[in-house]
Amino acid sequence: MNFDDPSLTTGHEAATNTPELRPETTVPEPPQPSEPAETRFLKWMVFGSNGLRAGWSVTIFLLSTLLFMGVLGAIASAFVPNLLHTKAGQISPAGVMISEVVQLLAILGAVAICARIERRRILDYNLTGPRRAFHFASGLAGGFIALTVLVGALYWGGWLHFGPVALSGVQILGFGATWGIMFLLTGFAEEGSVRCYLQFTLARGINFWWAFGLTGAMCLSGFLFQKGEGIWGVYLIAALGLVPCFLLHLSKSKGSSFWQAAWATSTFFGFIHTGNGGENWIGIFTAAAIGFIFCVSIRLTGSAWWAIGFHASWDWAQTFFFGTADSGLVAQGHYLTTSPAGKALWSGGTDGPEGSLLIIPLILLILLGLILVYRRKTSFESPSTAAQPQLS
Repeated sequence: MNFDDPSLTTGHEAATNTPELRPETTVPEPPQPSEPAETRFLKWMVFGSNGLRAGWSVTIFLLSTLLFMGVLGAIASAFVPNLLHTKAGQISPAGVMISEVVQLLAILGAVAICARIERRRILDYNLTGPRRAFHFASGLAGGFIALTVLVGALYWGGWLHFGPVALSGVQILGFGATWGIMFLLTGFAEEGSVRCYLQFTLARGINFWWAFGLTGAMCLSGFLFQKGEGIWGVYLIAALGLVPCFLLHLSKSKGSSFWQAAWATSTFFGFIHTGNGGENWIGIFTAAAIGFIFCVSIRLTGSAWWAIGFHASWDWAQTFFFGTADSGLVAQGHYLTTSPAGKALWSGGTDGPEGSLLIIPLILLILLGLILVYRRKTSFESPSTAAQPQLS
């Protein structure tokens, strides 16, 4: 037997030949200096879990929009001053076109700045989602059908009369296309600012108390500075959203921030329409209520494309096709001619169909139809309802 074979080494010999194991010694790292409490508080005030807090984002957006509109409006007034002034009680397609281009460019500029700061794409603000072309087209159809139903009900009740056709031949195509382009710009501008950027941004960082504060501030501002009955439409939409939003707050239900944001943005949409001189309280409430329906459409379809199409088509049918008043103004170059008759509460008076009490049941029908057509068997969570990390 070969005792020199290392495999036959005894346990004692193996133990004595094993190198002694000593615990590793580590050099302690020098203590890192902690941030001052003031710096930590400042970061907490400015940044949240999703990056820049929603309140700061909204402030930057609003200030940037006003700045761009002031600069672009001054440029437009300098180069085309005559197109921006029309006869009292009338709106011209050229003048409105320039105003809408200024507004849309200002909003795009403001959104681009905010998107850069937040490290997002412009399309991330409720402009993505499935079947966008289909939803846009169905919104176009829905807006025209809804306005036609309202005009038909006014005519049937004797609160609206039709006059002679105002255009003929190639004029119909020319003015129809012009007003169509103009109201597409309106849809993109107004929906892009309220239902796209503001709704998306507020939904990622608002709760009941912030929404209550915003709606309360708008109501207080209207009470102190607004004249006329239109502000009562703002009071009404703010009051209708109070209890449901508070119950959502108590239940802590998932996605409640989306509806808190919808309450605030819908009230805001009605509030900004109080600047239109021809609006009564029903017309202001209508603007706010349809704004809420547009928020519902985002929840159901996943984007604002249905709302953009509906908004553009509704305004086109009202202003060009039927020739009714819109916020007290009648368009130059409308196809049909209509005039209100009877009590303004039912006919809408100088406000147009949007100022008629008949529009309230129509709004409920639009909401019901939207839910029935676009309801989902599984709940859809729109991009703005979930807490999202900033996109790189």
